[in-house]
Amino acid sequence: MRTVIQGATIVNEGKVFDGSIAIEDSKIVKIVEGTNSPEAGADEVIDASGCFVIPGVIDDHVHFREPGLTEKADIESESRAAAAGGVTSYFDMPNTVPQTTTIEALEEKFSIASRKSHVNYSFFFGATNDNTELFRQLDVQRIPGIKLFMGSSTGNMLVDRRELLERIFSSARLPIMAHCEDTDIINRNMVDAKCRYGDDPSVVHHPEIRSEEACYNSTRLAVELATKHNARLHVAHLTTARELDLIPKTQDLYKEFPNCPLITAEATVSHLYFSDRDYTTLGTRIKCNPAVKTEHDREALQQALNDGRISVIGTDHAPHLLSQKEGGCARAASGMPMIQFSLVTMLELVDKGVLSLERMVELMCHNPARLFEVRNRGFIREGYQADIVLLRPNTGWVCSKSIIQSRCGWSPMEGHMYLWRVERTLCNGHTVYSKGEVDTGYIGQPVLFR
Repeated sequence: MRTVIQGATIVNEGKVFDGSIAIEDSKIVKIVEGTNSPEAGADEVIDASGCFVIPGVIDDHVHFREPGLTEKADIESESRAAAAGGVTSYFDMPNTVPQTTTIEALEEKFSIASRKSHVNYSFFFGATNDNTELFRQLDVQRIPGIKLFMGSSTGNMLVDRRELLERIFSSARLPIMAHCEDTDIINRNMVDAKCRYGDDPSVVHHPEIRSEEACYNSTRLAVELATKHNARLHVAHLTTARELDLIPKTQDLYKEFPNCPLITAEATVSHLYFSDRDYTTLGTRIKCNPAVKTEHDREALQQALNDGRISVIGTDHAPHLLSQKEGGCARAASGMPMIQFSLVTMLELVDKGVLSLERMVELMCHNPARLFEVRNRGFIREGYQADIVLLRPNTGWVCSKSIIQSRCGWSPMEGHMYLWRVERTLCNGHTVYSKGEVDTGYIGQPVLFR
C-alpha cells in the first residue's frame, strides 16, 4: 500500500516547510520539500492543502483504567479518544486493578492492548515497597520506565520510606517517572481543612491541601536521590513555580538519545491551561492530583516550556464517571479526561504566543521519543513509522458531549470554542481517524524502545 500526503505544511525538527510525504505500508519512505509530489504509483493520495502536518503525539502519561476500573474507561474507548485527538502512542500507568506491579500483570495489559488498542501502546511498571527484585526481569525494549508514587496513591504503591526509595533509585535500570507529593504534609493539611471547613471542604481548597510545600518537598527528595544514585528521573506533572528551580535546563542537550539528561520534568495540558480561578466555574471537573494551582504557577510552567526546564507535555488523562466527581476535596475523585483535546488545547496556547508551533511539536512528539528512547517514532523521517497528524487551522468548532470518545462521557472542555481541528490521524500509515470517525477495526502496535 503506497500513500502520499501532498500539499502539506510540514512541521518537524524545528523546521516548517511545504512538502509531501510518501508512505509504503507502515513506514515513511520519502519526504519531498517543495511543490513536487511523489504521487506516481500511489494507491491513495491525501490532499493536505491548508493543513499543517506533524508527527503523531506521544502521550507519556495516561490512565486508561483497564483492567479492573472499566466502568470509567478502557483501552478501547480511550485509545479511540487518543486517535481522535492526534495521539498515536501512549504509555499507560500501573494503578489499575490488579496493579501493574508483577510481570504477569504487565503481560496481561500487553495482551489486552494487542486486541483492543486503536493506536500504539506501552505500559509503565509500578514500583512498590517490595518488588525491586523484579526490575532486572523487565524487558527494557518493551516498556518506557518505572512509575513511582512518592505520594497520592494507596496500598503498597505509595513508597515514602527513605530506605525503600534509596533501593528503588539505586536498582532501576530504566527511567523513573515519579509522582511527587509529600503524603504527611497532605494529610496534615486535610485535617486542618476539615477542622476549618467541614468534613468535605470545597474544591477551591484543593491546592491548599495538596500544597506547594507538599510538591516541592517531594520533588526535592526525588532529585536528591536521582543525583545520588545516578538514576534517570522524570518528574511527572510539575505544578509549581518553586519546583521548577529544582529542574535543570535541558533544551540544548536534546540532540539524540545518548544526550538525554538525568533529570527531566513533564507538565500536563491541564496545569498549563487551568488555574485556581477556574475552580469557581468548573469545580471538581478540574480536580486532579497534584492540584491545579495559581495563575503565577501556571505562567511559570508556560515560561518553562521555552527554556528547557519542561521537556515533555503529557495529559495525565484520568477518566472518572461524573457521579464519582461529586463532592469536594475529600469525596470527589481526582483526575480528568484530556487526551482527545490535548493537542488542540496546546494549539490554542500557540495562537496566544505561549510557545511556537515548532516548540509544541518538540514537547509533544520529539522529546517523549528522545527521553524514553522510542524506536522509529516521534519524527517525520524516512524509515520511521508513519505516525502522522493533519491539523487544519482557522476552523471554528465547539467541544460538545456528542463528540467525546472517552467512556466517561464528559470533558472539562465542553462548550469551549476551538480554532484548530484534527483533520486526520495516521497510525503506522493507516488512517485511524478522519472526519469525526475512528476506524475501530484498526489495532496499533506495541511501542519499542532502546
